[in-house]
Amino acid sequence: MANENISAPQEPSPQEVSPQEKRSSLLSHLLALRRVLVISAIALVAAFVLVFYLAIEQLMAWIIGPIQARGIEIIYTAMSEALVTKFKVALIAAAVAASPVIIWQAWGFIKPALYPKEKKAFRLLFFIALLLFLTGVTFCYFAVYTLAVDFFLIQGDGLATPMLSIDKYVSFLFGFIVPFGIAFQLPVFMYLTTRVGWTNYKMLSSKRKFVILGIFVLAAILTPPDVVSQLALGVPLCVLFEIGVLVSRLTKPRQRE
Repeated sequence: MANENISAPQEPSPQEVSPQEKRSSLLSHLLALRRVLVISAIALVAAFVLVFYLAIEQLMAWIIGPIQARGIEIIYTAMSEALVTKFKVALIAAAVAASPVIIWQAWGFIKPALYPKEKKAFRLLFFIALLLFLTGVTFCYFAVYTLAVDFFLIQGDGLATPMLSIDKYVSFLFGFIVPFGIAFQLPVFMYLTTRVGWTNYKMLSSKRKFVILGIFVLAAILTPPDVVSQLALGVPLCVLFEIGVLVSRLTKPRQRE
């Protein structure tokens, strides 16, 4: 009978975690974060060195190709401008080349905090977002950017002789194509807003005409003031919006506790 008075040991509740254990847990997270940052920095520096010494000339030739193909030479107006521009291009290319290592390290850091279903959803969503970004950048460079270059050169024809600075030209190029990559994230954005309950299928469908108007206003801001380049951005964004509406229809809002 004495055994009946012996109760099984109780598992400690989260409230019973001692301050020392909390500090130890925080320290372990900080050490893991430092490891992620150190490995990512090493990968970025290594990629930068390789790109700068092995591929920078090919990258620069690819970047200034659309201008040189039109018979316009690129100049530099400061002693260090050409070198600094090469550093900038090499750093961007290195970030792209080292992105698998950086992404892998970041994923290893946040993965323990996710449930199995969240891990699968995150991997799929990240892949789709990356694919859409690359699609937007590629589409812009090959379909819209050349139209923009021709438009601006035509506007200055007979008015002045084009003397394009290498630094300003590279800044213009990246400032032109990156917004396209961001704009192509529209379906992902619509999925996330539906998932957290900010939007839904009926709301998006009812606002379709206003969204389409906003898309073409955005296209007019991001592209030169000609109809062709505006349509080249506006039409794909409208298609992406319709895809986002379909995704929203198939997405269930997350249930909150």
